[in-house]
Amino acid sequence: MSLPNNYQEGAVLLINKPLTWTSFDVVRKIRNTTKAKIGHAGTLDPLATGLLICCTGKMTKKINEYQAQEKEYTGTFTLGATTPTFDLESEPENHQPVPELDKAALQAYADRFTGELQQLPPIHSAIKQNGKPIYHLARKGVEVKVEPRNIKIFAFEITAVELPVVHFRVQCSTGTYIRSLANDFGAAIGCGGHLSSLCRTRIGDFKLEDAVEVTDFIEQYRQAQQNG
Repeated sequence: MSLPNNYQEGAVLLINKPLTWTSFDVVRKIRNTTKAKIGHAGTLDPLATGLLICCTGKMTKKINEYQAQEKEYTGTFTLGATTPTFDLESEPENHQPVPELDKAALQAYADRFTGELQQLPPIHSAIKQNGKPIYHLARKGVEVKVEPRNIKIFAFEITAVELPVVHFRVQCSTGTYIRSLANDFGAAIGCGGHLSSLCRTRIGDFKLEDAVEVTDFIEQYRQAQQNG
């Protein structure tokens, strides 16, 4: 990815978000480096990696457009236990035996989740109620009610099976929670499940293979500044 001369004017950056970083961590690091107005087009959870589109300057006007585009993810579900957050930000519980299912059988379950669906978002999410993210309330033990959302799963492919771990690829509409898909997938099988790894590989026509690491971006930016 070549570096534009003026980030204050406007640029689109494709960043590979590191594991454990929040999306805002990436935005803050780039803002502190470039001193530019910046935002991102679609949050990734701390335990997810992959493509994060960051827009600076006048290109921040494109954020909603990019955020609305189809997304693709790869990752793993772990069957046999659920978690309160639907991923590994909380401890697995409700352990159950995992049926001996082969790839074809698991694909048949995945096929149930393709097309237009109503999905219940996790209560541990950044959805806002009364101006505050509901995960703040959920962490305090406050009862949170979320409404189902209309989403679309364009493709849901089981790519490999190492029970209790199931590898997948998903193409979906904006607003889809892969954590919720993991939870619902495990519930459909009857043994429970949670998201154990996630990588966003594409947003619209933007691909992860064209993204750079945050540290590499900062180093390239500083070198460009020194070279005038």
